[in-house]
Amino acid sequence: MLDIAILGLLMDRDHHGYEIRTQLRDRLGVWANVSFGSIYPALARLERFGCVEAVVAESSRVSPLSTGSLSGERASLRSLRATPGLGRRGRKVYRITEKGREEFVTLLSDPATLDDSKNFSLRMALAKYLTPSLRVGLLERRRADLVARLAEVRAGAHNEQLDSYARSVMEHAAKGVELDLAWIDNLLSTERSNQQTFAREAK
Repeated sequence: MLDIAILGLLMDRDHHGYEIRTQLRDRLGVWANVSFGSIYPALARLERFGCVEAVVAESSRVSPLSTGSLSGERASLRSLRATPGLGRRGRKVYRITEKGREEFVTLLSDPATLDDSKNFSLRMALAKYLTPSLRVGLLERRRADLVARLAEVRAGAHNEQLDSYARSVMEHAAKGVELDLAWIDNLLSTERSNQQTFAREAK
């Protein structure tokens, strides 16, 4: 799943490792505490497979502006030192390759790996890169998983061996799945409409 997230971020623009870590948390919201110990091996693996390439940024260090005063020059220098990505490590940025773009779309739309809500949330956050048809397929697979999950939870809630507290938890879980299903149904309605529009425009 980390590979999908990294490739998705690189679809927009080149990033260095620190930016990728920040974007995973702030933009995709799926890894609050992802470490460089996970990110850099993933980047190395993607580079080895030809999905990304490491490049040198054209302007990796910005010269401090002349302020006309010693205190101003010092403040400018401190700002540069404190800014992530402007030091030696920041010179190395990663760019997605054409093979990486193709692999990203394949991974993003593959229903075989759609196995939990966190995985699905990541895919939906990057779904703008899929065609309406592929988005519909993604949503339909998730809907089927939720319908099966709801049946399991409702069956569990009717277990006579449960006490009132455990039953309350199961009923709460069922309501959560029902809300997810309503959300999916709304998205599906929109995407099917988009799919029809896309088909008409393609004629």
